[in-house]
Amino acid sequence: MGGSPPRELISLADDEGNRVSINVLGRSPGWSAGLDAEIVVKTPFVSGRVDLALYVARLESWAAALDRLEAGEDVAWMDMSRGPSLFIQLTGERGCPEVVVEDESGSMVSVRIPLVPPNGWIADHRERLRHVMDYWVPMLSG
Repeated sequence: MGGSPPRELISLADDEGNRVSINVLGRSPGWSAGLDAEIVVKTPFVSGRVDLALYVARLESWAAALDRLEAGEDVAWMDMSRGPSLFIQLTGERGCPEVVVEDESGSMVSVRIPLVPPNGWIADHRERLRHVMDYWVPMLSG
């Protein structure tokens, strides 16, 4: 497949300097059906990152999460699985959308990031997901 691999699966940011992203780093050297990725949190107050494994079913569940967000529902993505979880609350504790990243099985740390994503962010993330799946899934399946 030509071109460079897509890097950002998720990129949520606002004008206040708050950002949550999931970056695809490449195929996992230890698992042919998986991708190495990372969740990155950057705010004026706190920054951090945590490793994440992605695979086809997890990418498909992100598509379902985007459908629920578009329908006006909060989502819990990767909840109850090994590794970190990501929650998107459309009306958070501070009256605006919030992203919550939890790393219960690793560091036992969670962080809540209030941010207002730009208009069209769900469509943008559908396109990001399509690029990631078009590029990586054929390599993971074969």
